[in-house]
Amino acid sequence: MDAAECAFFFDVDGTLLDIAERPEGVHVPAALVSDLHALHRRAGGALALVSGRPVRELDTLFAPLRLPAAGVHGIELRPDTGAEIDVRAPRIDDGLRTAIGAVTNRWRGVFAEDKGVGLAVHYRAEPDAGPALKHALADIVAGRDDLAILPGHMVFEIKPSGHHKGGAVEALMKRPPFAGRFPVFFGDDVTDEDGFAAALAAGGTAFAVGRSFPGARTSLSDAAAVRRLVHRLAQAQPAERRI
Repeated sequence: MDAAECAFFFDVDGTLLDIAERPEGVHVPAALVSDLHALHRRAGGALALVSGRPVRELDTLFAPLRLPAAGVHGIELRPDTGAEIDVRAPRIDDGLRTAIGAVTNRWRGVFAEDKGVGLAVHYRAEPDAGPALKHALADIVAGRDDLAILPGHMVFEIKPSGHHKGGAVEALMKRPPFAGRFPVFFGDDVTDEDGFAAALAAGGTAFAVGRSFPGARTSLSDAAAVRRLVHRLAQAQPAERRI
Protein backbone atom coordinates (compact mmCIF):
# COMPACT_ATOMS: atom_id res chain seq x y z
CA MET A 1 0.00 0.00 0.00
CA ASP A 2 1.29 3.40 -0.99
CA ALA A 3 -0.53 6.09 0.98
CA ALA A 4 -0.26 8.45 -1.98
CA GLU A 5 -2.28 6.04 -4.13
CA CYS A 6 -4.76 4.55 -1.64
CA ALA A 7 -8.19 5.48 -0.33
CA PHE A 8 -8.46 4.26 3.26
CA PHE A 9 -11.74 3.24 4.92
CA PHE A 10 -11.68 2.33 8.62
CA ASP A 11 -14.39 0.83 10.77
CA VAL A 12 -13.97 2.13 14.32
CA ASP A 13 -15.08 -0.18 17.15
CA GLY A 14 -13.07 -3.39 17.09
CA THR A 15 -10.91 -2.11 14.23
CA LEU A 16 -9.25 1.16 15.23
CA LEU A 17 -10.41 0.97 18.84
CA ASP A 18 -10.64 -1.89 21.32
CA ILE A 19 -14.25 -2.83 22.00
CA ALA A 20 -15.60 -1.66 25.36
CA GLU A 21 -18.44 -3.02 27.48
CA ARG A 22 -20.51 0.00 26.44
CA PRO A 23 -20.02 2.32 23.43
CA GLU A 24 -19.20 5.32 25.61
CA GLY A 25 -16.43 3.37 27.36
CA VAL A 26 -13.98 3.18 24.45
CA HIS A 27 -10.52 4.68 24.76
CA VAL A 28 -9.04 6.69 21.88
CA PRO A 29 -5.24 6.84 22.18
CA ALA A 30 -3.78 10.27 21.50
CA ALA A 31 -1.14 8.61 19.32
CA LEU A 32 -3.88 7.17 17.09
CA VAL A 33 -5.44 10.60 16.57
CA SER A 34 -2.03 11.96 15.60
CA ASP A 35 -1.32 9.05 13.24
CA LEU A 36 -4.73 9.31 11.54
CA HIS A 37 -4.15 13.02 11.03
CA ALA A 38 -0.76 12.33 9.43
CA LEU A 39 -2.08 9.49 7.26
CA HIS A 40 -5.02 11.63 6.15
CA ARG A 41 -2.53 14.22 4.91
CA ARG A 42 -0.28 11.63 3.24
CA ALA A 43 -3.31 10.16 1.47
CA GLY A 44 -4.30 13.56 0.13
CA GLY A 45 -7.47 13.55 2.23
CA ALA A 46 -8.61 10.10 1.03
CA LEU A 47 -9.19 8.59 4.46
CA ALA A 48 -12.65 8.06 5.95
CA LEU A 49 -14.16 6.54 9.07
CA VAL A 50 -16.98 4.13 8.15
CA SER A 51 -18.79 3.24 11.34
CA GLY A 52 -22.01 2.19 12.94
CA ARG A 53 -21.69 5.26 15.16
CA PRO A 54 -23.23 8.62 14.13
CA VAL A 55 -20.78 11.03 12.48
CA ARG A 56 -21.06 13.64 15.24
CA GLU A 57 -20.12 10.97 17.78
CA LEU A 58 -17.05 10.13 15.71
CA ASP A 59 -16.07 13.80 15.74
CA THR A 60 -16.32 13.83 19.52
CA LEU A 61 -14.29 10.64 19.92
CA PHE A 62 -11.45 11.75 17.65
CA ALA A 63 -11.47 15.47 18.52
CA PRO A 64 -9.89 17.74 17.51
CA LEU A 65 -9.49 15.62 14.37
CA ARG A 66 -12.35 15.84 11.87
CA LEU A 67 -12.32 13.33 9.00
CA PRO A 68 -14.52 12.35 6.07
CA ALA A 69 -16.98 9.88 7.54
CA ALA A 70 -19.94 7.60 7.03
CA GLY A 71 -22.10 6.99 10.08
CA VAL A 72 -24.84 4.58 11.12
CA HIS A 73 -23.81 2.01 8.50
CA GLY A 74 -23.89 4.42 5.58
CA ILE A 75 -27.07 6.31 6.45
CA GLU A 76 -25.04 9.41 7.31
CA LEU A 77 -22.36 10.65 4.91
CA ARG A 78 -19.86 13.49 5.13
CA PRO A 79 -17.61 13.23 2.07
CA ASP A 80 -15.06 15.79 3.22
CA THR A 81 -14.15 17.64 6.38
CA GLY A 82 -15.91 20.84 5.35
CA ALA A 83 -19.17 19.29 4.20
CA GLU A 84 -22.45 19.05 6.07
CA ILE A 85 -23.66 15.62 7.16
CA ASP A 86 -26.08 14.15 4.62
CA VAL A 87 -28.65 12.06 6.52
CA ARG A 88 -30.23 9.75 3.97
CA ALA A 89 -33.09 8.23 5.96
CA PRO A 90 -35.78 9.43 8.39
CA ARG A 91 -35.51 9.09 12.16
CA ILE A 92 -36.76 5.90 13.78
CA ASP A 93 -40.35 6.44 14.95
CA ASP A 94 -41.25 6.65 18.63
CA GLY A 95 -43.49 3.59 18.47
CA LEU A 96 -40.53 1.46 17.45
CA ARG A 97 -38.40 2.94 20.23
CA THR A 98 -41.06 2.08 22.79
CA ALA A 99 -41.46 -1.49 21.54
CA ILE A 100 -37.73 -2.12 21.53
CA GLY A 101 -37.38 -0.55 24.97
CA ALA A 102 -39.95 -3.00 26.32
CA VAL A 103 -37.90 -5.89 24.90
CA THR A 104 -34.55 -4.71 26.30
CA ASN A 105 -36.10 -4.31 29.77
CA ARG A 106 -36.46 -8.10 29.97
CA TRP A 107 -32.72 -8.41 30.66
CA ARG A 108 -30.64 -6.38 33.11
CA GLY A 109 -27.58 -6.25 30.85
CA VAL A 110 -29.34 -5.51 27.55
CA PHE A 111 -29.77 -1.91 26.40
CA ALA A 112 -30.65 0.08 23.28
CA GLU A 113 -28.35 2.75 21.87
CA ASP A 114 -30.39 5.43 20.11
CA LYS A 115 -28.67 6.71 16.94
CA GLY A 116 -31.58 8.79 15.71
CA VAL A 117 -31.93 7.04 12.36
CA GLY A 118 -31.35 3.65 13.93
CA LEU A 119 -31.16 1.69 17.16
CA ALA A 120 -28.45 -0.69 18.32
CA VAL A 121 -29.47 -3.31 20.87
CA HIS A 122 -26.39 -4.44 22.80
CA TYR A 123 -26.25 -7.70 24.75
CA ARG A 124 -22.54 -8.10 25.49
CA ALA A 125 -23.31 -8.32 29.22
CA GLU A 126 -26.03 -10.94 28.56
CA PRO A 127 -24.63 -13.17 25.79
CA ASP A 128 -27.14 -15.96 26.47
CA ALA A 129 -29.96 -13.54 25.61
CA GLY A 130 -28.93 -13.47 21.94
CA PRO A 131 -31.34 -16.03 20.43
CA ALA A 132 -34.41 -14.84 22.35
CA LEU A 133 -33.53 -11.21 21.71
CA LYS A 134 -33.12 -11.84 17.99
CA HIS A 135 -36.55 -13.50 17.85
CA ALA A 136 -38.24 -10.69 19.79
CA LEU A 137 -36.73 -7.97 17.59
CA ALA A 138 -37.70 -9.88 14.45
CA ASP A 139 -41.30 -9.93 15.67
CA ILE A 140 -41.23 -6.14 16.12
CA VAL A 141 -40.03 -5.38 12.59
CA ALA A 142 -42.01 -8.16 10.89
CA GLY A 143 -43.92 -6.82 7.91
CA ARG A 144 -41.97 -3.56 7.77
CA ASP A 145 -40.08 -3.40 4.49
CA ASP A 146 -38.57 -0.08 5.53
CA LEU A 147 -36.54 -1.67 8.34
CA ALA A 148 -33.82 -4.29 8.57
CA ILE A 149 -32.00 -6.04 11.42
CA LEU A 150 -28.24 -6.19 11.00
CA PRO A 151 -26.55 -8.63 13.41
CA GLY A 152 -23.11 -7.73 14.71
CA HIS A 153 -20.78 -8.82 17.48
CA MET A 154 -23.08 -8.92 20.53
CA VAL A 155 -25.37 -6.34 18.96
CA PHE A 156 -28.43 -6.14 16.71
CA GLU A 157 -28.72 -2.99 14.61
CA ILE A 158 -32.26 -1.95 13.67
CA LYS A 159 -31.95 0.45 10.77
CA PRO A 160 -33.67 1.62 7.58
CA SER A 161 -33.39 -0.92 4.77
CA GLY A 162 -31.09 -0.41 1.80
CA HIS A 163 -28.21 1.29 3.60
CA HIS A 164 -24.88 -0.34 4.41
CA LYS A 165 -21.17 0.40 4.61
CA GLY A 166 -20.62 -0.82 1.06
CA GLY A 167 -22.91 1.90 -0.23
CA ALA A 168 -20.92 4.48 1.70
CA VAL A 169 -17.65 3.26 0.14
CA GLU A 170 -19.21 3.35 -3.33
CA ALA A 171 -20.48 6.89 -2.80
CA LEU A 172 -17.13 8.15 -1.53
CA MET A 173 -15.18 6.45 -4.33
CA LYS A 174 -17.12 8.56 -6.84
CA ARG A 175 -15.83 11.78 -5.28
CA PRO A 176 -12.42 13.41 -5.06
CA PRO A 177 -10.04 12.79 -3.42
CA PHE A 178 -11.15 9.13 -3.21
CA ALA A 179 -11.96 8.68 -6.91
CA GLY A 180 -9.34 6.84 -8.93
CA ARG A 181 -7.48 5.52 -5.92
CA PHE A 182 -6.89 1.98 -4.64
CA PRO A 183 -9.55 1.39 -1.93
CA VAL A 184 -8.49 -0.35 1.28
CA PHE A 185 -11.19 -1.28 3.81
CA PHE A 186 -10.50 -2.36 7.41
CA GLY A 187 -13.24 -4.04 9.48
CA ASP A 188 -13.83 -6.60 12.20
CA ASP A 189 -17.47 -7.67 12.01
CA VAL A 190 -20.19 -9.00 9.73
CA THR A 191 -21.47 -5.41 9.52
CA ASP A 192 -18.29 -4.67 7.54
CA GLU A 193 -18.75 -7.35 4.89
CA ASP A 194 -20.50 -4.94 2.50
CA GLY A 195 -17.53 -2.61 2.89
CA PHE A 196 -15.13 -5.44 2.07
CA ALA A 197 -17.17 -6.27 -1.04
CA ALA A 198 -17.30 -2.66 -2.23
CA ALA A 199 -13.54 -2.22 -1.88
CA LEU A 200 -12.88 -5.44 -3.80
CA ALA A 201 -15.40 -4.55 -6.51
CA ALA A 202 -13.55 -1.26 -7.03
CA GLY A 203 -10.26 -3.12 -7.53
CA GLY A 204 -8.99 -2.68 -3.98
CA THR A 205 -8.43 -4.91 -0.99
CA ALA A 206 -9.79 -5.52 2.51
CA PHE A 207 -8.30 -6.29 5.91
CA ALA A 208 -10.27 -8.40 8.38
CA VAL A 209 -9.47 -7.77 12.03
CA GLY A 210 -9.56 -10.50 14.66
CA ARG A 211 -10.97 -13.24 12.41
CA SER A 212 -11.40 -14.08 8.76
CA PHE A 213 -14.39 -12.91 6.73
CA PRO A 214 -15.58 -13.70 3.21
CA GLY A 215 -14.00 -11.25 0.80
CA ALA A 216 -11.26 -10.03 3.13
CA ARG A 217 -7.91 -10.98 1.64
CA THR A 218 -5.68 -10.22 4.63
CA SER A 219 -6.11 -10.56 8.40
CA LEU A 220 -4.77 -8.52 11.29
CA SER A 221 -4.86 -9.96 14.78
CA ASP A 222 -6.61 -7.13 16.63
CA ALA A 223 -7.19 -3.39 16.84
CA ALA A 224 -3.69 -2.87 18.25
CA ALA A 225 -2.27 -4.38 15.05
CA VAL A 226 -4.38 -1.95 12.99
CA ARG A 227 -3.06 0.96 15.03
CA ARG A 228 0.53 -0.21 14.46
CA LEU A 229 -0.09 -0.37 10.71
CA VAL A 230 -1.65 3.11 10.71
CA HIS A 231 1.41 4.38 12.57
CA ARG A 232 3.77 2.72 10.09
CA LEU A 233 1.95 4.20 7.10
CA ALA A 234 1.66 7.63 8.72
CA GLN A 235 5.32 7.86 9.69
CA ALA A 236 6.92 6.28 6.61
CA GLN A 237 9.23 8.44 4.57
CA PRO A 238 8.29 8.93 0.89
CA ALA A 239 10.59 6.14 -0.30
CA GLU A 240 9.23 3.79 2.35
CA ARG A 241 5.47 4.36 2.06
CA ARG A 242 4.80 1.30 -0.04
CA ILE A 243 3.98 -1.43 2.47
